[in-house]
Amino acid sequence: MKNAVGRKMSLLLVLLLSFTMVLSACGGGSTAKNEPPANNQTGSNNQGAVNEGSNENLSPLELALKGEYKGTKVTMFGPFVDADQVKFENSIKEFEEKTGIDIQYEGSKEFEATINIRVDGGNAPDIADFPQPGLLASIAKTGKVIDLTNILDQDKLKANYNQSWLDMGTMDGKDGTILAGIWNRSNVKSLVWYPKKQFEEAGYEIPETWDELMALTEQIAKDGDPAWSIGIESGAATGWTATDWVEDIMLRTTSPENYDKWVSGELPFTSPEVKRAVELMSDIWMNKDYVYGGTKSIVTTAFGDAPAPMFTDPPKAWFHRQGNFITSFFPETVKVDEDYDWFYLPSIDEEYGKPVLVAGDIYAMFNDRPEVRAVMEFFTTGESIKTWVQSGGVIAPMNDASLDWYSSESDRRMAKLVQDASTLRFDGSDLMPGKVGAGTFWKGMTDYVSGTATLDDALKQIQSGWDN
Repeated sequence: MKNAVGRKMSLLLVLLLSFTMVLSACGGGSTAKNEPPANNQTGSNNQGAVNEGSNENLSPLELALKGEYKGTKVTMFGPFVDADQVKFENSIKEFEEKTGIDIQYEGSKEFEATINIRVDGGNAPDIADFPQPGLLASIAKTGKVIDLTNILDQDKLKANYNQSWLDMGTMDGKDGTILAGIWNRSNVKSLVWYPKKQFEEAGYEIPETWDELMALTEQIAKDGDPAWSIGIESGAATGWTATDWVEDIMLRTTSPENYDKWVSGELPFTSPEVKRAVELMSDIWMNKDYVYGGTKSIVTTAFGDAPAPMFTDPPKAWFHRQGNFITSFFPETVKVDEDYDWFYLPSIDEEYGKPVLVAGDIYAMFNDRPEVRAVMEFFTTGESIKTWVQSGGVIAPMNDASLDWYSSESDRRMAKLVQDASTLRFDGSDLMPGKVGAGTFWKGMTDYVSGTATLDDALKQIQSGWDN
């Protein structure tokens, strides 16, 4: 009897518990696990749920700044060594402190030779910095470079970069075109340097067109001075400064599409377009009255020594076309914006606008992890290069890099020139295969300027680098 009563009491307890559970589930006192929380943003519990869910809409960089990837490491390999490595590491220091991500940078003077070995050997860094996009392009074709198209917000990229930068980062992959890299540091090449103080005292005015530039060149010659100081001697690399002149003029006399075809080998050096560019250069280079020391001195004058005649008193020459890095070769006693300045190498054919020849560093991604995505996104912001910009000598390619960061009016104008350029194109010889860009192009231009080859013969010689 006792057992029977016990069984009845147990059954009654089970029924009561079951009924209580049903009431609890239906009464709204708590939320079932498989149901979403109520859309009530005023409650603290629900607010927490909203905040947690909002992380899904944050970019990797935003998540990193919230500490999501603290304690992770991102490896990076590039050509920055010595002073440049210090400047680079200073530029990422604040980001590392804010996010807790350790960017482990390794610099090497043998980067170009080493990166292929590491990629082929399965030991690629998370991120690599390519100073020569042609080298990145060759690796991109193997399929080992990660396409950034769906990793980085394309609308943000288009808002923060001149479209030309994005075009130059788009390359052939293994199975079609990919966004192979993003640009972080740039140098500007379409510049003509001059002794500012003496130039103004002489009553000369900055030329706005190519015709005005040639007229001023002639006027300076009539006043008794050669206008230009030019040198292409650079040891085994003799001739590279001549290639920069040709590239700048090509951008001013033919379409960007033709420039790209020329760089890729589709438009031969023997074409009328290339020959015309060299002929326009020759209007200056081959006139002994226009060049300090005469045409023959060009081949024997070291490129770093070439600007020196501008800084005598009075100047022995007035113009030197070269990239912004050349100021490292200027006398230590002269001051930018006071003793020297630059003007834009003028356009030639109006239909091609205001193109700018540049060089720089493009960063590519080889391993896909959230923290690597965050670092790559960071490198698309001006903030990633702010301290380097402030130290001088570097131009940021991003539109969100404030002009106030630059330490001189010269650098600010340079940054503005890049932002406003109708077309940007990378140094052509650096994009060509080495046997052309750093081979027959250098030698052919040297032979032409030295007088050991006619223009037609020199152009055929350069083209042979492609044909062979």
